[in-house]
Amino acid sequence: MKFVHLSDLHLGKRLNGFSMLEDQEYILDQILQIIDSEHPDAVLIAGDIYDKPIPPAPAVQLFDRFLCQLADRQLLVFAISGNHDSPERIAFGAHLMDRSGIHLSPVYDGSISPITLTDENGPVNIYLLPFVKPAHLRRFFPEKEIASYTDALRVAVEQMSIDTTQRNLLVTHQFVTGALRCDSEEISVGGSDNVDATVFADFDYVALGHIHNPQNIGSPAIRYCGTPLKYSFSEASHTKSVSVVSLPSKGELEVRTVPLIPLHDLRELRGSYQYLTARETYLGTATDDYLHITLTDEEDIHDAIAKLRVIYPNLMKLDYDNRRTRAGIPLEADHQIETKTPLQLFCEFYEKQNNQPLSDEQLAFTQKLMETIWEEKQ
Repeated sequence: MKFVHLSDLHLGKRLNGFSMLEDQEYILDQILQIIDSEHPDAVLIAGDIYDKPIPPAPAVQLFDRFLCQLADRQLLVFAISGNHDSPERIAFGAHLMDRSGIHLSPVYDGSISPITLTDENGPVNIYLLPFVKPAHLRRFFPEKEIASYTDALRVAVEQMSIDTTQRNLLVTHQFVTGALRCDSEEISVGGSDNVDATVFADFDYVALGHIHNPQNIGSPAIRYCGTPLKYSFSEASHTKSVSVVSLPSKGELEVRTVPLIPLHDLRELRGSYQYLTARETYLGTATDDYLHITLTDEEDIHDAIAKLRVIYPNLMKLDYDNRRTRAGIPLEADHQIETKTPLQLFCEFYEKQNNQPLSDEQLAFTQKLMETIWEEKQ
C-alpha cells in the first residue's frame, strides 16, 4: 500500500510581509502532478494545514480546492489538525466528507478508532491523532500520571489497543526528541514539548508533522516529511520534497522522496552594495526569488532596500555586517537550551542579571510559581 506524506502546508502564511498564497497554490499543483505520477492509495496530511487557527478566506478556498481535486481522483485523504490549526474548524463537516474518502481528525475526545484499508496483504490500520497537550489527556484520564508530552502520547497510544500483527500507521503532529528544528517553528522553553520516540514502537510508520526539515527520527519508520515550501531563511539550504511511503507487507517499509521546485526560491545573498548591483552579479540569476541580503559596506547605503528592490523585487530582509554591527553582536546562543528545564533557564537568567544566584527561599518560590503557571497553561 502506497501513501504520499505531506505536512505543514501553513496555508495563508505571510513571510516578512509577503503573502505566500500564490506560491502555495503553485506547489499544491505540483504535488498533484506528483500524485498523478505516483498513483498512491491515500494522501496523509500531518497537521498545520493553515498558518493560523482562524485562517484567511483565500487559504480556506485553496485547501477546499485541493481536497476537491484529490477527491476527483478518487483518492483517500487522512488529515489532522496541528498546533497552528483550530481542531474544531478542521473537524467541521468531517462526517459528511468521510463519504468522499476525505477523513479529517475529530477533536480529541480520549479515544481513536482506526480507519482500516485492505490490500492483497491484509489490513492497514490508520490512526489519526491531532496535536494534543498533556492537559487534553488529563481531562479524559484523570487517574493517569500525565506530567509530560511523552506521558500524554503514551496514554493516547495505549487507548488505541493496537493489533501488532497487522500493519499500523499513525498520523500525528508533535515534536519528537532529537528532531532538528528551524526558526519558523514554535519552540517551547527547555524542550518541554519533547516526545520520546519509544511511544511509537507499535507502528509500522509514523507520519509526523510539526518540524519543517525533512528527516527520520531513529529509523525511516518515524518521519517528518517537512514543509513543501521554505518558511524562514534558516531553511534556505533545505531541499523540500514529498515523501512517498510504501508498506508492502508487515515488517516491510520503503520511503523515498520526490523533490519540489518552488515558484520562488528562498535565498540569502551577501556582499557590498556595489557588488550586488553590478550587472555581472545579477545577470543569469533568479532575481525574483525571495531574498535576505546582507550588505558588507562599512557605511550605510541611503534607502538601500528600495534601491535593491529595483533589481531584486522580492527582497524580504536587509541586514548589514560590518564593524558597527559586529560590535553589537549578542553573546553566542546556548545550544543546550532545549535540554534545560524552565527553572534552570530562569536561574541562569537571574544570576546574569543580578550577579548572584537565587536564594533557597527565592528558588522555592520560583519553582512553586512555575508549577502553578504550567498547570494553568496546560
